[in-house]
Amino acid sequence: MELRHLTAFTAVAEELHFGRAAKRLQMAQPPLSQQIRQLEKELGVQLFERNTRSVRLTSAGESFLEPVRTVLDDLDTAVRAAKAAGRGEFGRVTIGFAGASSHETLPRLTRAVRAAHPALELVMKGQTYANVALDRVADGSLDLGFVRLPVTQPGVAHRVIDEEELLCALPSDHHLAALDEIPIGILADEPFVSFPANAGSTVRDAMVETCEAAGFNPRVVQEAPDSYTILALVAAGVGVTLTVSSVRHIQQTGLVYRPLAGEPIRRQAALAWRADNPSAALRAVLAVCEEALPTPGSADADPGGADADPGSTD
Repeated sequence: MELRHLTAFTAVAEELHFGRAAKRLQMAQPPLSQQIRQLEKELGVQLFERNTRSVRLTSAGESFLEPVRTVLDDLDTAVRAAKAAGRGEFGRVTIGFAGASSHETLPRLTRAVRAAHPALELVMKGQTYANVALDRVADGSLDLGFVRLPVTQPGVAHRVIDEEELLCALPSDHHLAALDEIPIGILADEPFVSFPANAGSTVRDAMVETCEAAGFNPRVVQEAPDSYTILALVAAGVGVTLTVSSVRHIQQTGLVYRPLAGEPIRRQAALAWRADNPSAALRAVLAVCEEALPTPGSADADPGGADADPGSTD
């Protein structure tokens, strides 16, 4: 029994006329009649009573019709599902992110993806620092990661989605809070709050590199796993920190941000994925991200709009 036999049977059963059924199937009538005879022979029952004037279903034919329709409907659903999955409309994409990036970037991305592909599942892996996200993209345990440049892992593609500036965050009653900008060297004797060492945070790496370039190692007195906790500790007077401009949405009593003196120190945030990842769902997400998280300076970017700051990764 082949699919063509079931399709032929359904057409004749619904038309109750071999000529009309053949026209509907865009085939000649003799091959259609032959397919019906082959089906009846295989089943061992007569499906139609036919004469020169009329065609009607037998009781066996009536019993056979609804199950056949179900089979054909299920097959059509399966075909459409396979094609949709091939276009990335179904499937799962695992995304690694960390810290304050959840405030702007994640909601914008998830809203856009769910609007375009509501059946596509996004699996969020939080507390994934940028360097860790990059490693997990490279080893295939993440489909997509929020990272910072440089991206040096072989086989990992990326696209810049934001450019951030390094800032100083300090208690509002700190004696340096009166300054309009902070010379980095003046922080040499200050206690610092930051991300854990060796946890894969590019913000901590940038802080240490900046301080070392100014001739001192930052004295970290307390570590915390995310920007919200770090900045709460700063507001409480535990210490100061260097952070990125995209966390300025975190406003707490007792906390102020100040730019660093001199040439701005910038970091580029990016999305990263394995170039050889065959997932159609990932390709669909990346296509949506082109519009939802455009590269700064691209035609799709709107630097003056309300959504101009796509957030950060830690």
